Amino acid sequence: MIGFVLTTDYDKAKAFFVEKLGFHFVSLDQWALVLRCGENMVRVVKVPDFTPQRGTILGWEVPNIDDAVAWLKSRGILLERYPFMGNAEIWSPPGGDRIAWFKDPDGNVLSVSQHA
Repeated sequence: MIGFVLTTDYDKAKAFFVEKLGFHFVSLDQWALVLRCGENMVRVVKVPDFTPQRGTILGWEVPNIDDAVAWLKSRGILLERYPFMGNAEIWSPPGGDRIAWFKDPDGNVLSVSQHA
């Protein structure tokens, strides 16, 4: 899979994805900031202006969401809290899955999830 993410600032995007999330920097050229996340490539494309999508654009399935959330918070990443979640940082819909959301510097919504 190759993921595509929009940004207005390569420096902020690189700092977030490489320094905070631990992606591997591959290259930066006139077309994209290219990163690796595990086996997957992510191309961060600079645009002059955009409105972030309302839904999740990238998500990771994790074996232990509590550990993943603690790790994100230790890196200074704020979790999103939506009205349907109440005061929880991790949403637990019926069925046993658990999901937490956070945003990149451009407002793109990302998630971690643990599935039942």
